[in-house]
Amino acid sequence: MKRSAGFYSFLMGLMALVFPALLSAQIMDSKSIVAPGALVEKLGDGYKFTEGPVADKDGNVFFTDQPNNKIIRWDAETGKFSVFSDSSGRANGMYFDKKGNLVACSDEDNQVWSFDKNGKPTVLVKDFEGKLLNGPNDLWIDPKGGIYLTDPLYKRDYWKRDPKMQQDGEYVYYLDPKGKTLIRVDANIKKPNGIIGTKDGKTLYVADIGDSKTYKYDIQKDGTLTNRTLFVSKGSDGMILDAEGNLYTTGKGVTVFDKTGEQIAQFPIHSGWTANICFGGKDNDMLFITAETAVYGLKMKVKGVN
Repeated sequence: MKRSAGFYSFLMGLMALVFPALLSAQIMDSKSIVAPGALVEKLGDGYKFTEGPVADKDGNVFFTDQPNNKIIRWDAETGKFSVFSDSSGRANGMYFDKKGNLVACSDEDNQVWSFDKNGKPTVLVKDFEGKLLNGPNDLWIDPKGGIYLTDPLYKRDYWKRDPKMQQDGEYVYYLDPKGKTLIRVDANIKKPNGIIGTKDGKTLYVADIGDSKTYKYDIQKDGTLTNRTLFVSKGSDGMILDAEGNLYTTGKGVTVFDKTGEQIAQFPIHSGWTANICFGGKDNDMLFITAETAVYGLKMKVKGVN
């Protein structure tokens, strides 16, 4: 019997109510970047809000449970979780430097911290021109050791200071490789959030989540940025690149764009907010996803950037 379009809409709506997990597992993957037969798998839960995943050289993933002030370590060999730091400065976005230190946007006091292998922190950035930053959110470290960071304002209930804007806007900054000079590299942006650069240190991507845009920049030798161009009309919380140069963005699940800005994949995670992503695992081919109270994994055919 021929059914109307309305009937199928009704059926899909009913399935969404009865089988929400099934529908949320559907993956759009036009370029076959996902491993054959792979589905999004929940790796762990029970957190308050997960963020900032980044993998070490062995594929172990470190991520934050920001409201609980913790950095958690996921072991790539055993799949077990352990606490790396229970006093993280309310860490958010993170990245490893070449020495193996874990550098974090610790916004409890609007700073950037570096954690050694034992979890001992050192403050790298405490202010800009004598004033607090708004709340460092995400960062990327270039091949020379310089740090690009985004500084939007998201008011936190754990702040002891005045929650108003500390700077005169929400900008992108660069800390030179010696850690001495912090400069603004994009002051013409509404609310920067996700940030990632290419392995060769020549290109930077910054998501303006407040204006639903992601920009692409050329990186100069002194760390400044030129040739800002619109890459896609979509903002993002966290971002990552794979070894093929595809850009992964977050928000309502994970959306992937190729080098030209064409959307090639979309991975629904659940009905809530997907905050951030990285590549990890023993073979650097697992997409590790932080989404509210849980973390997820998706086996990929492509690998992360080494």
